[in-house]
Amino acid sequence: MGVDEDTSSAILPDSELGTSAPSLRFSKTCLKNVFSVILLFIYLLLMAVAVFLVYQTISDFREKLKHPVMSVSYKEVSLYDAPGIAFYPGKARLLSCKHHYYDHILPLINPGQPGDIECTTQRINYTDPFTNQTMKYALVVQGPRDVKKKELVFLQFHLNGTDQDFSAIDYLLFSSFQEFINSPEKAEFMKDCESSYSSWKFSGGFRTWVKMSLVKTKEEDGRETVEFKQETSVVNYIDRRTKLRSDQLFFVVFEWKDPFIQTVQDIITANPWNTIALLCGIFLALFKAADFAKLSVKWMIKIRKRHLKRRSQVMNHIS
Repeated sequence: MGVDEDTSSAILPDSELGTSAPSLRFSKTCLKNVFSVILLFIYLLLMAVAVFLVYQTISDFREKLKHPVMSVSYKEVSLYDAPGIAFYPGKARLLSCKHHYYDHILPLINPGQPGDIECTTQRINYTDPFTNQTMKYALVVQGPRDVKKKELVFLQFHLNGTDQDFSAIDYLLFSSFQEFINSPEKAEFMKDCESSYSSWKFSGGFRTWVKMSLVKTKEEDGRETVEFKQETSVVNYIDRRTKLRSDQLFFVVFEWKDPFIQTVQDIITANPWNTIALLCGIFLALFKAADFAKLSVKWMIKIRKRHLKRRSQVMNHIS
């Protein structure tokens, strides 16, 4: 009797250990499964973010290709290529033309009388490029070059009389006087200039001071266009001539504003190599995430099968 009680009391702890061990293993397996599911969802979320980044990267690249950014750069020079200044004086006559330096213009001597013409000039006749019927007369003058010495060109025109209420002289600027001199077809050259460049005016009875700046624009097809920007200041001329006259005097000064040539061009900020590298990184992350998700699913299935196998073994042992 006592032996049976001892035997039963010895078996009881083994049965308790047998039932508690599977429950402990089940709880660990459950936690591992839950943790694996959480990791799987995290990597699925990361994959979704990666797909969105791929779409956004490609969209940004296409937008940058469609909308290039304007780039402005400045190049400093000490000597400009002398521009050409084409005047359309009409009935007015050029009295004097001189080059001065350092913004210093000598006082006028005998204004209204012919003076020294120390500029390189060229007279040209050509048909109007817009009507092809009217003949136009232009006086082309070589402009200033030396911007460091503040070279300027001072011109004086005289108009003997006019039946108009307002008097003015038209002029236009083009990029190179030397190109005009070397051109075998000077009339066609001037027609092209008048079609491409804007014209301005300066009035009689004033000294008009024109400060020029040069802007070069690079087109998408590789061509380069030149444009002049001007800042003008007008000062009234005090006529000290004794007799009352009906004629008009015109004074104009041309000078470079600064030694910087402005270059404008459209640049594409989208770098294909950066985009390719970013896409490669994103696709690599996608493949790694997919590989991890695949391994996680396999591991969960394996753990599930192992758990079911152990459970069946425990049930067989209990039965």
